[in-house]
Amino acid sequence: MPLHRAWEPLERETLKKVPDRYGIFELGDDAGTVIRIDHGPLRDAIKEALAYDSNATKVRYRVTVHRREAIALVEEHRTRHGD
Repeated sequence: MPLHRAWEPLERETLKKVPDRYGIFELGDDAGTVIRIDHGPLRDAIKEALAYDSNATKVRYRVTVHRREAIALVEEHRTRHGD
């Protein structure tokens, strides 16, 4: 089950809009295939992906209320993707 949010380009302009809150995020390739699902402080995690994940060109994210919620969502998404 993908996040219910449109893909955005993984670039500096997108990073400016990412909230400085905890959440879950997906990284995708040009075709929109999810290549990574993770959680963490969104701005920092996506900034790191921008710098180091050369396969990702798209991102989408969801803010969570707390870390436990993010961890549970990541596990659910990874199970559905077979990771």
